[in-house]
Amino acid sequence: MSKVKSKNHLLEESILPIKNTRRSIGMLGYFMIWTGMVVMIVAYQFGGNAIAAHPLVTSLLVIFFAYFLIGAIMLLSADIGTEHGLSFAVFLRAPFGIYGTHIPVVSRGIVAAIWFGIQTYLGALALNGIFQYLTGFDNWFLWYVIFAIVQIFNTALGIKAVERFADFAAPLLIGISVWMYFYLDGMVVNEGENIWTFVGSMDTSLFVIFMANFTLWTALAVDIPNISRFLKVKTGTKSFVKRNRNIFAAQLIALPIFSTFMAFIGAVAFVATGDWNPITIIQSNQTGFGLIVLLSLVILAQWSTNNAANLIPAALAFVNAGAPRLSYTMGVIIAGLVGTLAMPWLILNNLSTFLGYYGAALSAVAGIMYCDYYLLRRRRLNVPDLYNQDGQFRFMKGFNPAGLIAWVIGGGFAIWFIQFSYLVGLPLGFVLYYILMKSWILKMYPQQEIESNFDDRYLATSVNKEWSYSDEEFYHVDVAADIKDDSLLVKEEGLI
Repeated sequence: MSKVKSKNHLLEESILPIKNTRRSIGMLGYFMIWTGMVVMIVAYQFGGNAIAAHPLVTSLLVIFFAYFLIGAIMLLSADIGTEHGLSFAVFLRAPFGIYGTHIPVVSRGIVAAIWFGIQTYLGALALNGIFQYLTGFDNWFLWYVIFAIVQIFNTALGIKAVERFADFAAPLLIGISVWMYFYLDGMVVNEGENIWTFVGSMDTSLFVIFMANFTLWTALAVDIPNISRFLKVKTGTKSFVKRNRNIFAAQLIALPIFSTFMAFIGAVAFVATGDWNPITIIQSNQTGFGLIVLLSLVILAQWSTNNAANLIPAALAFVNAGAPRLSYTMGVIIAGLVGTLAMPWLILNNLSTFLGYYGAALSAVAGIMYCDYYLLRRRRLNVPDLYNQDGQFRFMKGFNPAGLIAWVIGGGFAIWFIQFSYLVGLPLGFVLYYILMKSWILKMYPQQEIESNFDDRYLATSVNKEWSYSDEEFYHVDVAADIKDDSLLVKEEGLI
């Protein structure tokens, strides 16, 4: 594929549809990426909070179901990437307009960048702890800068570098986590407690525990196409299960099981000492090799989460807004700078509030996405017009009022009823968007994929096709031909 050289603000190489020859991540690779992402310190807190109020088995079942459900919901978003090879930001041009997309996408990018800063700060504290123990040198901000640069460089190398790091980090993270469990369990026995019969005295409902864990991944639930577009896909089948077979193990096994295991460790830590954070507990009781291993877990955990969950979404959000002048590498650098300038060390104390309000706002975006992709367009997309400044997705001067109104109202109600957030925002955004599109927008701005009675020309991998860009034009290319020779581009009539 030729390099993109265009003044079109909708075009930049990193946000073009990913061709089948570049989809290199298999089932195991995606599983490892998710395994690395879910090892998070915040997951320990959720486990500690749960067992402080409810028996361990009940707590773990509720937490597992929360993660399993968000993983299942995430499958719906992932199909946008596996079918059309599109990023989250580009797809949102359909329900929000070519300019309107920047409002939800850039806001998501900023939050992802802040998350990068938070995770990097925690990793920097761990690095500082190692070098302070070994040398006496104490300067966490210096380690923050170094750690941030290393992560930015790794992510800027591309998705393959991210996958390779996950392959390295995931087994180590799980191994160290198992060691932490046995260490903490020994402390529980010494205290004369039993984790399986322990009953806390806190008054926290199971519903609150469920929603806290559920909303942890709601941001990635909407922009997972940024990653899923790089997955290997079985082409030529309209079966959702067959087409997305490389996704299920990661999102329905790795995500809920390993996240629940992290919560389990946090619960054991709480029973042992009354503190949910196993890092601080073991750090205060360990020296030498054990301390270094523990702090290495913290560093790897932040790094493996930041790559795929924070830096890539933030970078693509900024590229989408700054194309064609802003490259993917510059997007990653800007994400790092934004995350640092937000001074994440000050946000950390209000993390639960931060997560709750942002998850609530994004819930309506999820509803709008699913309505647009599955109900209105039936997975068909006029992809060339997503990159056309004067195409069907221009709507009202670049904005789709249906998407914006549904988001403001749906997200507003989700924030107002913050305890129920996603349960309010997603269905409300879905319904409002559908009503506004059917009764208003579609009558004024016809959409070719709908007007064609959902012609298969607007599908991609399902019909053994893919979207390709060359010489300032889009083509609907046969996947088999493209694999044999990247220059065999067969232009489909009526799509440009």
